[in-house]
Parts: sequence; C-alpha cells; structure tokens
Amino acid sequence: MITVVGIGADGWTGLPEASRHALETAEVVMGGPRQLDLLPAHLTAERVAWPSPLLPALPALMDGHAGREVSVLASGDPMFHGIGSTLVGLLGAARVRVLPHVSSVSLACARLGWPVERVEVVSLVGRPPQTLNAAVLPGRRVIVLGAGREAPSLVAGLLAGQGYGPSPITVLSDLGADTETAQRGTAETWNEPAASALHVIAVECVAGPEAEPLARVPGLPDSAYEHDGQLTKREVRAVTLARLAPIPGELLWDVGAGAGSIAIEWMRSHPSCAAVAVEHRADRAAALRRNADRLGVPSLRVVEGRAPAALDGLPAPDAVFVGGGLTTPGLLEHCWERLGPGGRLVANAVTLESESVIAQWYGRLGGDLVRLAVQRASPVGGFTGWRAAMPITVWSLTRKDVPK
Repeated sequence: MITVVGIGADGWTGLPEASRHALETAEVVMGGPRQLDLLPAHLTAERVAWPSPLLPALPALMDGHAGREVSVLASGDPMFHGIGSTLVGLLGAARVRVLPHVSSVSLACARLGWPVERVEVVSLVGRPPQTLNAAVLPGRRVIVLGAGREAPSLVAGLLAGQGYGPSPITVLSDLGADTETAQRGTAETWNEPAASALHVIAVECVAGPEAEPLARVPGLPDSAYEHDGQLTKREVRAVTLARLAPIPGELLWDVGAGAGSIAIEWMRSHPSCAAVAVEHRADRAAALRRNADRLGVPSLRVVEGRAPAALDGLPAPDAVFVGGGLTTPGLLEHCWERLGPGGRLVANAVTLESESVIAQWYGRLGGDLVRLAVQRASPVGGFTGWRAAMPITVWSLTRKDVPK
C-alpha cells in the first residue's frame, strides 16, 4: 500500500493527524525537494527525491521499494492534477491510499471570493501554453496552474494576443503559508515574475475591442481558420459534428483533415476529447497545427501521410470523419473495421464519384443519408440575391450489430 499525503505551503503544521501519522510511520517518504524540505527533522523515514524525468522512472522506483511502508508527498490535493492520479493509474486504486490537503484552487477561490464550481481550471504544467486559448471567453473566470515564475507573463501575453488585454490578473503565491502574497495587474500591463514558483494565476476574462469571442459549440466562423479553401464550411461543419456526437474522453480520426476544423471543434467540445488529424499535404498540415494552437487545442495529433496507410498503428477511434479521399481503395473499409461497438462513422461527399461510394455503403449497411444545400446572400448589382454553395452529401452510421 502506498499512502499519498497532500501537503500545503504551510508544511507540517497544516497537516491533520492522519497525514502526520502516515509520515511518522513510513519507512520511505518520496517527493519533490521542496516538499521534502517541509518535513521536520525528527522523521526517521528514508527521504527519496523524485528523479527527472519522473514518469519513465516511476514504475522501477515503486518496484524498488516494494514491501516497505511508503508515503508520497504531493502538493495540495494529490488527485487534482497530481501524483495521486498517476499512482492510481500505475498501481490501481486498491493499492493507493490518498490523504488530501486543500487544493491550491480552493484556497485561491477562498481568497478571491469566487465560487469554485463557476471557475474553469487550466493546467499548463507539462502542456503547451496555447491550451489556455480555448478557455478565454468574455466574463469567464479561469485559474491557471503554471510552471515556473515566468508563467504569469506567458499567460498575460496569450491573453493580450487574443484581444483580452484588459483582463485583471491576480497571482497568488505560497497559498496558506506565512509568505503568502498576491500580485495584481492586467494582461496588457503585466511585466513581473511570480513571487514564488509555487503559485496560481487567477484571470477574469475581459474582452477588448479587437477580441473575437469564439463559442465552444460547433460551427465556428470560417474566418477563424487559416486555409486554402480545403475547409468544411461552417454550416456543414455544425451538422457533421452533431452526427459525430463527441462524448468526453473519446478519440476522433479526422481523415483528409485539410484545415483541421472537424478535429479542432471536436476537441473544443470538451477538454478530455482527443483527435488525430490525417493530412497528406505538408503545407496544409502546417496550417492545421497553427489553427490548433490558436484555437486552444495544441495537443491535437497531426499525422502527415495518405490514408489508409497513414492510419496503421493509430489508437482505435470512437468516431471517424472522412472529409476527403472517399474514392481511395480500402479507406472506408479500414476506418469501419477499426470502429468498436457504438463507434460513429461520418463521411461527406461533394463529387459524383464520392457520392457513388457512399451510396454503395448506404445500400449495404444503411445509416442516415442527408444532402445539405446552403445559400448565402450576396450582392447582385445594386440588389441582393442568393448564391448557392455546392451541395454536400452526409452519410452517418453508428456501429452496432451490423454485418461487415
């Protein structure tokens, strides 16, 4: 049994009796150097500082101390972006006992008077900073977990770059300790590091005149994307994502991704949604990556190559969108075979040849077949008329007990 003890910046004095007892009876205490330094000298346990990098070394480290009473120190709540979650994933919940402390987010909200349930939390620890972009919307309160004393300046730069320069920022350092401090400013004027490496960044998002708020629901404006015309247009994109039906924690394959709009908006629907965008043209793949960064999903995986060969070795998807290459031999077969029960396949066709492929699959497996025709108002001389976009055929199917 591994006991994970949450500890705050107030150290030993802030620990409840159960946490102190676990550390006093442990044979080994593991943690970061800063956490280990918070322990009193009278503890007899062997102190083991985390190696770097930690995650690759963790299994061998646990095996090396098997059979001993081991306590692990974690900042605040170990199950909130902490080592507790990692150890449960590695060892199983039955082998890990967690004694949580108050999280830094709860302490920050208490200081600011913010209801915790109305705050969005974004961790940039070990993640690209552009992850914050998706959470920045007018009126939202966001607490950012940063890494390093320069994190507030990085966050301020991201906010100002999106037109949210007037947003108030409060940096709370050493929460709960005698050295606790609060630094205040705005994104457009921020120019100082955090007082301590142990800090959180509280942001009240205020849009400046140049900001372009982007909703989290599908159907972002086409202008939100850098593209060369290879883009699933706004109205069709909204229908397509409704058919793909993203569920938190699921993985999408976006095959023939172009500008990446389907994969990006799939991931924007929930922070736990993941996607792989497959695109064979290097210039489009590069633009796709820039789109993902700007729209707050930098963890989108981009695979450069031609499907179906480029799909080999990818983790099995929960949903697949085929936006290009429908006439490629074996492509739909490969995608269909990789889907498990409940998996969704959506394919969009714009040419007669790709429609023919869809019609054959529809005739064999069924599903839902819809043709979308979109018209947009545009000038006709001194008047206004309708201009029709090319119609799109959308075929969608959920894998149940369907014959192959």
